Amino acid sequence: MSEIVVRAATPADAAGMARVHVRAWQQTYRGQMPDEVLDAPDFVERRERFWTRALTDAEPGLRPAVAELDGEIVGIALAGPAQGEATPHDWQLYNLYMLAEHHGSGAGQRLIDAVLEDRASVLWVADPNPRAQAFYRRNGFVPDGASQGDAPREIRMVRA
Repeated sequence: MSEIVVRAATPADAAGMARVHVRAWQQTYRGQMPDEVLDAPDFVERRERFWTRALTDAEPGLRPAVAELDGEIVGIALAGPAQGEATPHDWQLYNLYMLAEHHGSGAGQRLIDAVLEDRASVLWVADPNPRAQAFYRRNGFVPDGASQGDAPREIRMVRA
């Protein structure tokens, strides 16, 4: 049986990262986000443009990573300098997505370790999203009371 490998992402990974990003959103946010957003015909294309920019025109300090099984990307993560004026830390986990069939494989943990290391960090997570919130709590994150948005609503979690 093959093992999931976690490595730094490269510009050649943009298309695979976009597919994972969209599929993970569809698996995770169905019922929390409008179907027309999740099923938009250009959703993968827009995410591919995002990942291409993130991987080629990256701001200094961005840390993208992928989890791959038999050459196919099954998880993605991106961290870097914190965004926003009133953030409690200077490092942020922007996203971490695993395809549902690979939840519990340990690859999500390896992704977060790869992009955050042991840094004090901040992240925003959908609420409700009990699985993700429990994962982040296991990694030392706690809600700090800040929230934003409504479809889905997000809460901020911080790790000292």
